[in-house]
Amino acid sequence: MTKKKATDFKKYIKWFWGIVIGGFTSIFLLFLLASWGVFGTLPTFEELENPENNLATEIISSDGKTLGTYAYENRTPIQFKDLPKNLVQALTATEDERFYEHSGVDFKATARAIAKLGKDGGGSTITQQFAKILVHGEGSKNIVQRVLQKFQEYVIAVRLERQYTKQEILTMYLNKYDFLNQAVGIRSASRIYFGKEPNELKIEESAMLVGMLKNSSYFNPLRRKELVHNRRNVVLKQMEKNGFLTLQEKDSLQQLPLEINYTPESHSDGYATYFREYLREYLKQWVKTNPKPNGEKYNIYADGLKVYVTIDSRMQKYAEEAVKTHISNLQSYFDAEQKSNETAPFYDLEPEQIEMILTRAKKNSDRWREMKRLKTPEKEIEASFLRKRKMKIFTWKGDRDTIMTPADSIKYYKYFLHSGLMSMEPQTGHIKAWVGGINNKHFKYDHVEQGRRQVGSTFKPFVYATAINQLKLSPCDRYPIAPYTIKAGKYGNPESWTPRNSGENPLRYKGELSLKEGLANSVNTMSARLIDMVGPKNVARLAKQSLGITRTIPETPSIALGTVELSLYEMVSAYAMFANKGLRVEPMMITRIEDKNGTVLTQFTPKTQEVLSEESAYVILDLLKGVTISGSGIRLRTTYPRPDYVTGYPYGFQNPIAGKTGTTQNHTDGWFMGVVPNLATGVWTGGEDNAIHFETIGKGQGASMSLPTWAIFMRKCYEDPTLNISKEDFEKPENPISIRLDCGDVKKVDEKEIPVIKKGDTDF
Repeated sequence: MTKKKATDFKKYIKWFWGIVIGGFTSIFLLFLLASWGVFGTLPTFEELENPENNLATEIISSDGKTLGTYAYENRTPIQFKDLPKNLVQALTATEDERFYEHSGVDFKATARAIAKLGKDGGGSTITQQFAKILVHGEGSKNIVQRVLQKFQEYVIAVRLERQYTKQEILTMYLNKYDFLNQAVGIRSASRIYFGKEPNELKIEESAMLVGMLKNSSYFNPLRRKELVHNRRNVVLKQMEKNGFLTLQEKDSLQQLPLEINYTPESHSDGYATYFREYLREYLKQWVKTNPKPNGEKYNIYADGLKVYVTIDSRMQKYAEEAVKTHISNLQSYFDAEQKSNETAPFYDLEPEQIEMILTRAKKNSDRWREMKRLKTPEKEIEASFLRKRKMKIFTWKGDRDTIMTPADSIKYYKYFLHSGLMSMEPQTGHIKAWVGGINNKHFKYDHVEQGRRQVGSTFKPFVYATAINQLKLSPCDRYPIAPYTIKAGKYGNPESWTPRNSGENPLRYKGELSLKEGLANSVNTMSARLIDMVGPKNVARLAKQSLGITRTIPETPSIALGTVELSLYEMVSAYAMFANKGLRVEPMMITRIEDKNGTVLTQFTPKTQEVLSEESAYVILDLLKGVTISGSGIRLRTTYPRPDYVTGYPYGFQNPIAGKTGTTQNHTDGWFMGVVPNLATGVWTGGEDNAIHFETIGKGQGASMSLPTWAIFMRKCYEDPTLNISKEDFEKPENPISIRLDCGDVKKVDEKEIPVIKKGDTDF
């Protein structure tokens, strides 16, 4: 019996050691096979050296704010020094308490997880979680496959620990994790969920983001606020347990509600959306001529470029607010007027003409193009526009869910007035604000660079500038305001041309006015006289130089009244030339482009061209100041309300402003160009089609449609002292001015003497 017992004992010992050695051998073999890639391809050494792939191109404003990104995944990585201390503490306390003690694998935590069957977590370290993202993202649902994946994660975790510091691993993990809702990486998550940079996160905000790391799909703050709130409090409890918070601090923070400032970063969200789209097209061309050192093209969606732009985020915000404030208010007046318009929202069109416009809109729609691409019969396409469907439509009070036919939605959107604003620094050419429309999600057309409309009286300064530059005329020179005719045959005119002044009062053709008074009150007969004195060809040449275009401007007398179609982009750059002493600076939107490592790839410098003499430019500014003192821009000065004006006169500017209003035939387009010494800003407002406009010029003129937007924008800029927008007068030329400017007091327009303006009159 004793012998038998001894034999059995030895057998058990052999079995025990066989199992132990076999177990260790199996584990070693599994690790070995995992390292060889038998269970799946592992990242290469080069990939581990550079795990930050698919990096978003970041657009950075002149004041250091991120305006947006271009990306396959919206990820803009940051360094460890940019992470707040509370975020790092929350992460290690919750996900890996011994993060700074282990070498990638915490065997103690793993053993505990096995013993408790994973009820208290999987025992994965932060390094393993990062390895999991690098290797396969989500773990397999199959238990056997998941175990094999774990061995892969162990191998990669050890390799990562050998190659990187703890701080680097922690940072790379946070930069790589997908927080949902286009928030890939901690920086995007911070901006999207809280509208701030990571280093600005509060403790409770950091705790919420760390809580999402367990499973961002499940702990989605936009869908499961109560769950996310509870998970956040678990993180706060872990921070208290690990000594990062006192019990009192933990209890206080847990009582706080879950506050989200959701700020989506899609192409149609955020600030400067129209500018960002224009910039994207520019960068697509830039990459073609600026390859990488190895000859490959940069990918603007994955190579992590940093594009430093001239847009100022503060001014962009003020510009967008100004457009929204005025145009939403103006729209209410337009909508009220359309209730009595039988052909709303069109004027002066026959039913068949309206049908042509709506049919053209259908054929330009995404619905029509897509169905046409699928070779759908045209009758079926037409029928689809008559079937009601659920849709989300734009309103000034926010998007609204409704049910209507696509045909009705096309007509619905025709009712909206549109607007554009651009602002630039005359001395540098830096574009500071760019508002291409009222809502980029619903209206893609860019009214800054893409749109070209008749410019009306805003073109007249080029006529005056040509006359002053060539003939040395003085703003004080006086001419009759009587009708002026340019006979047929002259300048190639097939017929004689006699423009009218606005209004029907016969007295408007009697007496004489100075050039300053003529421009201030936008007298058409004065402009006709001047263009005849210098010739349309010279005016067109100067205008093209001022605008910076090679496109043809008709060399006909009618351009004196602004019949030419130009973009807001061109007009602002031309007006900026006057404030820059006759030197035109080509508008700049980028200062430099860097690669992901901060190496400067391209540095941009201003391109300049002398257009006018310094003296002539100063004289034009003097003329334009008269517009805001006594002419069509006087509303900027006054502070009293007036019942027939849509928003009253609340502006009360006292500083020198060079400006010009513009209104085209049937008040289809309303313009205002305003310049101070270090900022030139232009605004355009109108309907999508020329037949969409106010019935009368009272609300349809540039002084009502666009001047208020300019005024609201500038008032906001002046209220922000960090912008340093000048309130000083324009700088005089160093040399004595040979042209007489002192004409005595400019006669202000008496409102009682303003003639009645009839429909059909051109300009004001």
